[in-house]
Amino acid sequence: MAKIELKQPIIDEIAENIKDAKSVVLVDYRGLTVEEDTNLRKQLREANVIYKVYKNTMMNFAFKGTDCEQLCGQLAGPSAIAISKDDATAPARVLAKFAKKAKALELKSGIVEGVFYDTEGIMQIAKVPSREELLSKLLGSIQSPVANFARVIRQIAEKDGEGAEAAQTAEA
Repeated sequence: MAKIELKQPIIDEIAENIKDAKSVVLVDYRGLTVEEDTNLRKQLREANVIYKVYKNTMMNFAFKGTDCEQLCGQLAGPSAIAISKDDATAPARVLAKFAKKAKALELKSGIVEGVFYDTEGIMQIAKVPSREELLSKLLGSIQSPVANFARVIRQIAEKDGEGAEAAQTAEA
């Protein structure tokens, strides 16, 4: 069996993972302790992010002809890939937050919704809140005026109720 035949399933796996991805981020994980790597993988899994270490040549083959082809120039040294099919900011957000504590983790670059970002760009993407956070903020900003309005109406009703009670007491 030729070597390429052995490698093809790995290339296909990478290609399948990046096919409908909202974002793909490359990192250099050199220097992470086993404990740090385990913790990082756990955090990424909880954020529904695929995180794998592949040989650069395998990623290079899988990236050809896709949006991720722009990442091929970043495939030097040990590389891991973080992929999200749901949340465009999740890989960058989790990795950047983790990199603040684990200085060995280095964000290289990424593709977010088809657009290439260098390290600095990925750090900016990491600052964007998740869709759920943005929706909850929007909902909170909508609910706040309604809740305030309801509170004022209730206070007016209570005040009018006290006024009506006082008037009844005075009549009696």
